[in-house]
Amino acid sequence: MLVTFKTDAHADITMFGKDALAMLSMMGHSTTVPGAMMADEVPAALARLTAAIEAEKASPSLVESGYADEPPVSMKLRAMPLMGLLTASAKAKDYVMWE
Repeated sequence: MLVTFKTDAHADITMFGKDALAMLSMMGHSTTVPGAMMADEVPAALARLTAAIEAEKASPSLVESGYADEPPVSMKLRAMPLMGLLTASAKAKDYVMWE
């Protein structure tokens, strides 16, 4: 499953479902797909995601790619595009939706 995050303030971000659901949970949102958050909810969601990612730096959770020759990728690296989308949405005072 793929999940696409959308806002008028930024290009769409598509992620693997497992990662997207984990990040939605970190933001304090339901892991229901499709879903949305109002513009006034975006700054708090971004703050919660940022705090969760920073807390994970102490004991990084690496996601294996499934291929022996590829290094694992940290959740922080996977979250960067979504954090950019949330930042742009918060600045523009725009909603975020995912499907």
